[in-house]
Amino acid sequence: MAPVMTTVEANLTKAEAKSVGGVDRAYVTFLAGNGDYVKGVVGLAKGLRKVKSMYPLVVAMLPDVPEEHRNILINQGCIVREIEPVYPPENQTQFAMAYYVINYSKLRIWEFVEYSKMIYLDGDIQVFDNIDHLFDLADNYFYAVKDCFCEATWAHTPQYGIGYCQQCPDKVQWPTNLGPKPPLYFNAGMFVYQPNLATYKDLLQKVQVTKPTSFAEQDFLNMYFKDKYKPISNMYNLVLAMLWRHPENVEL
Repeated sequence: MAPVMTTVEANLTKAEAKSVGGVDRAYVTFLAGNGDYVKGVVGLAKGLRKVKSMYPLVVAMLPDVPEEHRNILINQGCIVREIEPVYPPENQTQFAMAYYVINYSKLRIWEFVEYSKMIYLDGDIQVFDNIDHLFDLADNYFYAVKDCFCEATWAHTPQYGIGYCQQCPDKVQWPTNLGPKPPLYFNAGMFVYQPNLATYKDLLQKVQVTKPTSFAEQDFLNMYFKDKYKPISNMYNLVLAMLWRHPENVEL
């Protein structure tokens, strides 16, 4: 099923979105279930307001989010939009975290074409400064922050095994006997992208023929956008492990 908006902005065209909200750019996050994660999204909405962001926060949520939580978010000024789950093909893959499997549903946000550009933020992100300027980055690229390979969740990878990390690529050289150096790999907790129906349909088709791997939709997005990915500063998505793994790269 196509996503259904549960506010007055349902099914707006790009021009209509501009006339109602004045902008065709927005932040977007993802919410599932009836647990405490809604509190993170409330914090995200408050954080964006506190730094005086010009743009709204769209919450893409699965049908299992209760009405009470939806009303809380609407009262916070969020645009609430229901989406259907997206599941990867059935297999025996052990995800790094059991709940990662539901994150494939984030692929639905490429259908939000009433917006010309969006910034995705995980619901547990804390906002400390205004990043509206990222909407002005050049079009037709996928922008995100490079991840760190040093934590134990990466223990299944050759990067972790040899101690190689793209955050400090000169510290441990990539061995030539392992073939080409791994391509740049981003953390998908925050990214800048352009909704597009052709991309949306292609994403949903490819996810059904791509074997899932440990980091679920993050691995999939890295594969899909490897030729369009452009790194941005880690100040835009400070993965906490950076504080103890690569403090020299962090400007507190």
